[in-house]
Amino acid sequence: MKRIAIIQPGYLPWLGYFEQIIRSDVFVYLDDVQFTKSDWRNRNRIKTKDGVQWLTVPVVSDFGKHINQTVIADRSKWQRKHLQALRTWYNKARYFEDYFDEVGALISKQWKYISDLDIGLTDWIIDKLSLDVKVHISSDLQVKEVDKQLRIIEICNRLGCDHFYEGKKGMDYIDTSLFDRNGITVEFQDYAHPVYDQLWAKEQGFISHLSVIDLLLNHGKESADIIALRRIVDKVSQIEVKHADSV
Repeated sequence: MKRIAIIQPGYLPWLGYFEQIIRSDVFVYLDDVQFTKSDWRNRNRIKTKDGVQWLTVPVVSDFGKHINQTVIADRSKWQRKHLQALRTWYNKARYFEDYFDEVGALISKQWKYISDLDIGLTDWIIDKLSLDVKVHISSDLQVKEVDKQLRIIEICNRLGCDHFYEGKKGMDYIDTSLFDRNGITVEFQDYAHPVYDQLWAKEQGFISHLSVIDLLLNHGKESADIIALRRIVDKVSQIEVKHADSV
C-alpha cells in the first residue's frame, strides 16, 4: 500500500492538514485548481490574550484564477502586520526564539503568488517537523483531466499510489466506487484534535483549530508527535476546550 494526500496549499495550515501529511507516503500540493475566496488559501488564525486573531494575506481575487495564478496584493503592509502579531502574542512561547526568525524571513520575502508563499511556509514546517514524505506540486505533473475526481485518480496513478487519504469534507463529493474501479482505496480523515499547552489557557481554555504555528511555537520538536496523537499532553487534558469558530 502506498498512501497519498492531495491538498490545496494553505496559509500556515491547521493541525489536521499536517496529520494527513504525516500519515502519507506522498503529499501533493493541489495548486492548479480554482482559488476560492474567504477560504484557507490566504488566511488562518492565531491565539491572542483576547481570543482568536485572523492573519489574512491580501490577494487580487480574479474569478476563475487557479491558486497558482492568484497574485498577492501589495496595497497593504500585511507582512509587517503578521510578523508584529506573531511577535506580540507569542514572544513568551517556549520555542518562540527557535523559530520566529526563520518564519519571519519566509513571510518577509517578496512572493508574487499565494501558492508560492503557502508552499514555502508549509515546506518549512514539514522540515521542522522532520516529516518523511515525498512532496510534489500538481501543476508540475501537468495533469490532463479536468474532472475533479478523475484528476485525483490520474495523480494517484502517476505517482504509483493506491490509497488516497482524503479530508473529511471529501465525503461530500468523492465517489468511492469510482476510485475502487480504478484500484484506489479511499480513506476519509476523522481527526480528533489534540489538546496541548497553550498561552492563556487558564484564562481562556484551550482553543482548537488554529494555525499549526500556535503548536510549533509552544511545543517545538514535540509537535509532530502531538499532531499524530503519538503523545498526549496529560497536564492540560482537563482544560476547557473551545473551537476557534466559537470564540
